[in-house]
Amino acid sequence: MADTKQLGVEGQDGLNRLYRQYAVWLRRRLRARIGADAAADVVQETYIRAAPYALADIRHPKAFLLRIAMNLLRDESRRQGRHQRYTETTAAPESEAASQIDALLLSEMIRSMPALYRNVFVLNRFGGMTYPEIARTLDISVKTVEWRMARALEYCASRLDL
Repeated sequence: MADTKQLGVEGQDGLNRLYRQYAVWLRRRLRARIGADAAADVVQETYIRAAPYALADIRHPKAFLLRIAMNLLRDESRRQGRHQRYTETTAAPESEAASQIDALLLSEMIRSMPALYRNVFVLNRFGGMTYPEIARTLDISVKTVEWRMARALEYCASRLDL
């Protein structure tokens, strides 16, 4: 490509000319791949990375700019992959343990709930049944289901100090 050189006044003019000539083209090429907002950011970063190069030494400006942009995308993808792998390996045991503790506390809270409320609560929240379905199943009125569910939720809130 080109040797890195100090950007002088003529280099700034060359970079401005390069930007005016190819920025729209580069943004369109990237937009389909990463979206409009991200493409605009990558175009800006591409020109920052291209700034140290002398315009006279760049034989194929489109290829040069596209290569820089693709390298930026690849670097970001790698960075995200490393971050994801790191969070999976470090946070998984803690979140898994917290999840198990939450499930245990929820189970204990439901078991300690009066049976009158517990049946309605479990059928609705874990069985996915609607109030009319619960009313038919338990042979009670829909108003009774609503009342029992309200009491069950109050019970849960009092146990969670809400």
